[in-house]
Amino acid sequence: MNRTIKAPTGTELEAKSWLTEAPLRMLMNNLDPEVAERPQDLVVYGGIGKAARNWECFDAIVAARKTLEEDQTLLVQSGKPVGVFRTHADAPR
Repeated sequence: MNRTIKAPTGTELEAKSWLTEAPLRMLMNNLDPEVAERPQDLVVYGGIGKAARNWECFDAIVAARKTLEEDQTLLVQSGKPVGVFRTHADAPR
């Protein structure tokens, strides 16, 4: 699959807060063709380090990040989003 991923820039949010926007932008930046090793395969470094298990998982991670509330945490395991859990405002997103 050939997709070009570019992290948004500027002050306009795609997520609900900067606490969830920042990791979303970092994930997307890792797949920027100027940064990633093989972005079309989601490989970001070292020949095997992937940003997500597959494109379906990547899209699910991005969708979840955009809707996370400030008291929720997205759990990603082995490149696959597993669930969203209510935590607290100071927990990792």
